[in-house]
Amino acid sequence: MAKAAKDVIQPMDEAVRLEAKALLREARSAALATLGSDGHPCASLVGIATDIDGTPVILISGLAAHTGNLAADPRASLLISPGGKGDPLAHARITLKVRARKVERESEEGARVRRRYLARQPKAALYADFPDFSFFALDIEGASLNGGFARAFAPTPADLMSDPAHAVALAEIEAGAVAHMNEDHAEAIGLYASRLLGAKAGDWRAIGLDPDGLDMALGSAVLRLPFPAPVDGPGSLRRVLAELAAKARAQAV
Repeated sequence: MAKAAKDVIQPMDEAVRLEAKALLREARSAALATLGSDGHPCASLVGIATDIDGTPVILISGLAAHTGNLAADPRASLLISPGGKGDPLAHARITLKVRARKVERESEEGARVRRRYLARQPKAALYADFPDFSFFALDIEGASLNGGFARAFAPTPADLMSDPAHAVALAEIEAGAVAHMNEDHAEAIGLYASRLLGAKAGDWRAIGLDPDGLDMALGSAVLRLPFPAPVDGPGSLRRVLAELAAKARAQAV
């Protein structure tokens, strides 16, 4: 009798869940694999961002092969692998099973996706409004997280996404909150980056926020400050940001 294969998938816990979310939220590029008309997978490099609930979003040209592939079959796979020094296989990466959905530009979702994408990918503003370019949301249907050697997990979509009710509550105020942070709390943003995240000092700016964290940028560098607990609306957002600013200032003394 053949010996059963050993199950290498390890159970999820909160630390692994945060690791998986960070890979998704911090990514600026990924490999997108679509199904070609000949049945073969076709992989391509794409820039990505996330919607406020964590859904990956991409901006692609109608002239690209993968756009035609998605129109014929919306199933795709997205590999996020930031890498690092040394053996590339020693670093965490995540593969997402996704279903692509074109985002209507004139919709509320379309305006939000465009704003969040260009905040993370500012050079895309050169072509984002060309008539042959479109935003696609990649709805997550499954995932595989490889955290390095001997660390394999199978996050569910719920493990990767922000709480839907929290995301809706923040979607209405996100743009104003980001603008307010940049206009009135630039010092705090700089301290988040330098004191809490160990980045070089500079004119860091907030570029987006969601229930699980704040995204910041300095030139082409991007950072993510995870919140100690998810925020569910404007009140808890203000409280968490103030607490993090106080923590950063205490470390600056």
